[in-house]
Amino acid sequence: MRVPGRLVAEALRSLFKRRATILYPYRELEKIHLPEGFRGRIEFDRAKCIGCQLCFRVCPAKAIEMIEDEKGKRPIFYIYRCIYCAQCAEVCPTKAISMSKTFENIALRKEDLVVR
Repeated sequence: MRVPGRLVAEALRSLFKRRATILYPYRELEKIHLPEGFRGRIEFDRAKCIGCQLCFRVCPAKAIEMIEDEKGKRPIFYIYRCIYCAQCAEVCPTKAISMSKTFENIALRKEDLVVR
């Protein structure tokens, strides 16, 4: 089987060009462009939370569970269920919930993907 000459020429040209992708793990974080409004991992500030349960009610993925602790009710976020819609952050009256720019959710156990 013969390989067309154009294919070989293109392969040789591409062999010496700069790479088009960023290698993982990211050594060049400054080259990663995250657009404005990017919704990454949930961040939760317990000190601001008033236990209103609005986040629990609006979550379409049922990724939020309310528990009782020494300061009253508070949410637990199951990141492995989250669909990153940010409805919880939008509805929070005290802005205790926010969406970070962290886009890597790597864990060996799903218990590690819980925000308390």
